[in-house]
Amino acid sequence: MPEFVLRTRVNHAVADVFAWHMRPGALERLIPPWENVKIESRDGTPATGGRVTFRVKRGPTEVRIEAVHTDFEQDHLFRDEQTKGPFTRWVHTHRFEPAPADGNGAACTVEDHVDWELPMGAAGQLLGGSTVESELERVFAFRHHRIQKDLDRIARYKQGGLLKVGVTGSNGMIGRSLCDVLTTGGHRVVRMVRDPKTRTPEEALWDPIEGTLEEKKLEGLDAVVHLAGEPLLGLRWTEEKRKRIWKSRVDGTEKLARALARLRKPPRVLVSASAVGFYGDRGNQRLDEKSKPGKGFLAELCKEWESATRSAARMAIRVVHLRIGLVLSPSGGALGTMLLPFKVGVGGRIGSGRQYVSWIDLDDLMSLVFHVIHETSIRGAVNATAPFPVPNATFTGTLGRVLERPTLMPVPSLAVQALFGEMGKEMLLKSQRVQPEVAEGTGFEFMYPGIEEALRHQLGRTTG
Repeated sequence: MPEFVLRTRVNHAVADVFAWHMRPGALERLIPPWENVKIESRDGTPATGGRVTFRVKRGPTEVRIEAVHTDFEQDHLFRDEQTKGPFTRWVHTHRFEPAPADGNGAACTVEDHVDWELPMGAAGQLLGGSTVESELERVFAFRHHRIQKDLDRIARYKQGGLLKVGVTGSNGMIGRSLCDVLTTGGHRVVRMVRDPKTRTPEEALWDPIEGTLEEKKLEGLDAVVHLAGEPLLGLRWTEEKRKRIWKSRVDGTEKLARALARLRKPPRVLVSASAVGFYGDRGNQRLDEKSKPGKGFLAELCKEWESATRSAARMAIRVVHLRIGLVLSPSGGALGTMLLPFKVGVGGRIGSGRQYVSWIDLDDLMSLVFHVIHETSIRGAVNATAPFPVPNATFTGTLGRVLERPTLMPVPSLAVQALFGEMGKEMLLKSQRVQPEVAEGTGFEFMYPGIEEALRHQLGRTTG
């Protein structure tokens, strides 16, 4: 019977590593971002013999998998076994053992041991065994790397204690990830959600358009991270779309800031999303937080979006505006949209390819949110971008190299504007060469400062 084993030294105490795995959000953090996996339901925990059901989509095929936890030893192991799914047998044992300390302090060994078997016995193994083995190596190497990095983040910011954080936009790509990072760190999250039918007792109901908000649930928050807004990507900007974008981001932010200002115990800090579109089309000019705003719909939007927080600032709430660049994750956003054409070999530069792309790895963005919450000297604009922006031709060429696909199909500027109108011009053809001066000047260290290492991390294409 085939088996897979991966052991990795993690430079944290075994109790801390085990506790991370037991917290809400850990399973989501362990699912690789390139996998199309949806957690359909869960009941119980590893300690109580819980059950989890997933839906996994590969191309046009969707598979339902059910797993049950069958063994548990505190700070040592837990085991889960597939009861329904594509494998004849799948038994996954997670083991944790103390390891000798070194100059970095306490450490442990994390071991993933999987007994697996495909249908059709030897024939199934012959047809699909090597593919499964290769994918297991890829997935578990990513998981062990993420465990180390997430625990490093927890240790780096633990001096601030456990936080109670309100999050808007918690169903978006960035918001979902942030909530999982917070809960696996032991922090409490109050999600601000719109649907009264699906919200939980811990969530606060709000409508950013109407301005309604359950303010009593926000009393005593340490921080609010405001990410909600009408999506910018995906559709042509009709007049109606432009109104929705403006209303959700400017009016919604203003109403939230006013509500926070009315609280008896307001948060110490409001981290409000903005975008590098603030700078407009600036060619090769190096831009930092002191650079003047540009021109165009996005630049005007970002100026008003940031100004909409003034009610909170007047009440001595520290306000930080994260001017976010292109966020790298295959689970959504621009990269998620680009992957299919690049994987089938029809990707290429957009327009001239000379326009700069200011980007940031999603995991680095999560760390930057923690950084601005804890670093009390930071207020105002913070460029949420990696230190090495690249021209579009470099970005697309690197993506093709990471995917091992050609990038010989450029998309002319006229085609972009014909297909996407103003959205294409603003989001795909304008150039912003943005530098994270405030982040780096206050001691923030990027885990993935270069475009290739970030893409390899997010796509599971590390070179060892």
